[in-house]
Amino acid sequence: MKLPGKLSLFFIFLTFPYVFSSVADPNNCHWVAWGQEIKEFGSRGSDGSSGQVGSNGKNSDSLTIFADGSPLNLNLAGQSGTDGDTGATGKDSNCKEQPKEPNRNLQGANGGNGGNGGDGGDGGDGGALTIYTSNPANLHQITVNAAGGKGGQPGAGGNGGKGCGCNQIYWTIPTCTGKPGDPNYSCTTREFRCQNGLDGKGGTSGRVGKDGRPGKLTLINLDQPLTSDQPSAAVTMAALKDRGFVLSKNKWETRTGAIALFAPGSVIDDQYLALVERIERSFILIWNAPQPFEKFANKPVTLTLEENGEIKVVLPNDLWLEATTQKRNNVTEMVVYNAVYDREVVQLKSAGLSGNGNNLKLELVDQASQSNLIGSKFRIKYRVSQSDDAFHRATDYMTKYEGEVPPELVTFEGNRFILNLGKMPIDPDYLRSGTGVEIEVIATRTFAGYSKEQKVTERGVIRGIRQ
Repeated sequence: MKLPGKLSLFFIFLTFPYVFSSVADPNNCHWVAWGQEIKEFGSRGSDGSSGQVGSNGKNSDSLTIFADGSPLNLNLAGQSGTDGDTGATGKDSNCKEQPKEPNRNLQGANGGNGGNGGDGGDGGDGGALTIYTSNPANLHQITVNAAGGKGGQPGAGGNGGKGCGCNQIYWTIPTCTGKPGDPNYSCTTREFRCQNGLDGKGGTSGRVGKDGRPGKLTLINLDQPLTSDQPSAAVTMAALKDRGFVLSKNKWETRTGAIALFAPGSVIDDQYLALVERIERSFILIWNAPQPFEKFANKPVTLTLEENGEIKVVLPNDLWLEATTQKRNNVTEMVVYNAVYDREVVQLKSAGLSGNGNNLKLELVDQASQSNLIGSKFRIKYRVSQSDDAFHRATDYMTKYEGEVPPELVTFEGNRFILNLGKMPIDPDYLRSGTGVEIEVIATRTFAGYSKEQKVTERGVIRGIRQ
């Protein structure tokens, strides 16, 4: 098929470079033209300030009384918190007249947001009440209000300001290209929109203030002031010897039912603290030791009153006492019969070897002269050398015997111990004169349940000069 003449196909594409989208609003329907330049008119309203926070209520003062059955009306209520202020309203936008048919989309300015409401102040706590009485029934004559203060109410959020509205929501502007009569001459109409400014958001409400806590009761079954307890102390021995020391402990119990103890209508925390018992115990030191007391007077002793009423005594680590404790009524007595410092029990020093063969002896001297009080046991390690080094610098010692020294082979004279090594089961070949020896003595020193070890080493050559 042949078309007559020339057929020119001329397409005119009408394009819309902007897309309209609706934005939901409770009061208005707003249209936004995307893809085109948008110009805002008017100025945004400022946000409202937040409301002032409420003040916290004051706590009530505590009170201590002696109840003797007389009627009393006590007000120990905590102060209520004040309310928070309302947030300020956001400012309306400053709206100027909508521009007349501009070749762009328009956006009205938004209103300011409302300020948040202030929090309510917290209520103050009710006052604590301490009552001394030997008869709890006396509390029935007392009306007490120890309620906590109420929390303040929150401030409401402020309203948002108004946004600028459009007088004309829709308009068109014709646009032509080319010259009339030319083949490429064409005209189209451009569409423009105006979107109303949004109203500001309302502020949020504040927080309700917390209610104060009700006051608590402390009930003491005494008719005189309760002194503070002292369940432990570190006291010098001088103080314990001269005047002794008193330890005390207040035993408490948490109970329920405080409200029922008072007159009807009373308000107080139902849980209360009651004194169950006050324990007092004395401790004294009695010095019956032959050692001069002044040598130990400033040493501290730690005393602790235990739950069963007994006094636990902790002595300094460096002090050894031979003592007994006895209890008379509420007084604990410690009677001391002997006392030494632990450093005094390890003052042994070798005085050298004497003799040879079965007469070989090793002498030890107690430089602290305390061995009349202290038990002593000895264990030896007997080593010999084949070297004849006159200065005893041999390093080839070999152990030939190791074991306890039997008590019958130990002689104690004054402050000296003599160990008869020649009588011990040591090979006689290693007891002869000229033999290089190294004798290590481990002395175990005991006193009144205490124990400590000391090592003494004697190195030399058996000469047999002394017998």
